[in-house]
Parts: sequence; structure tokens; C-alpha cells
Amino acid sequence: MKLYDTALVSFARSRIGGWLFINVFNRVDRVLMGWTNARIHTGIGSKFQKTGVLLRCTGARSGLVREVPLLATPVPEGYVLVASKAGAAEHPAWYRNLKANPECSLAVGGQILDFVAQEAEGATRERLWNLAVENYAGYDDYQKRTQRLIPVMLLVSRNTNSA
Repeated sequence: MKLYDTALVSFARSRIGGWLFINVFNRVDRVLMGWTNARIHTGIGSKFQKTGVLLRCTGARSGLVREVPLLATPVPEGYVLVASKAGAAEHPAWYRNLKANPECSLAVGGQILDFVAQEAEGATRERLWNLAVENYAGYDDYQKRTQRLIPVMLLVSRNTNSA
């Protein structure tokens, strides 16, 4: 990883970096990624240019379409999303939205892909968590900041039967 990438990842893992990515950079990404179907986003280094996605889900209470820039981990089954909210005490709104309305889509690399979200549990959660941490080690830091168990969501293609 380049020095620039290492510095950005370290910054993103810090408390202030996590806050900035959630509260500032996500607002910019929502626009950039919406215009380009996630071809362009602020990202946090070259490694993350391939895993930045724009989640489109339905609001649990409002019923309106919500767009949320996130880091995703591609896996053979689909994509993994980690509901870390940089280690905040509460779950992110997108997690509650997916629990209430699991049908969603991702804009990734210029494509729109349709999925059904399911919360991973037990051994599956552990495996997917480890893959996500391998993709972005900051998740371990975020877990240490909060007393809640950070949820792991698996997005499976709507055209694929899940086990």
C-alpha cells in the first residue's frame, strides 16, 4: 500500500477521521456516487476505489428511497456491509432500513445491482467479519469503541437463492 493510502486509512480509523467520513465525506459521496453510479467517490485510498458502493434502500419509517455511501467487501455470495458507524453507540439508520426492507440495490463501479439483505449470525458472521476486517482493519478499532456487537449484513443477489 502506498504511503498516501496508509496515512488515509490510519486517519479514517481515528475517532475524528471516522466522524468526518460519516458526517462530511458521505455527503459529498452521496452526490458523486449518485451521479456516476459509484464510478467516482472520495474513497480512502486506491485499495478502496474498488469497494466503495452506494447503497439504495427503503426507509424503515418513511418508505422513501435512501442512498448511503459505504465500504463493501465483495464475497462469492455477494457483498458484505458492516454496520459500524465508526464505533458509535447506536446502529446506523441504513441497518434499520435493511432490517425492515431487505430488498435493496448497490451502485458499484458504474453498475446497479439488486440484492436482498440478511443479517449474518454465528459462524457465518464470524467468517464475513474476518473478510471485512481484512478489507478494512478499522472495523476492529470501531468494535473496540462500542459495547454493541456490530452487525454484519450479507447482500445476496435477488436472482440467487440464499442458503
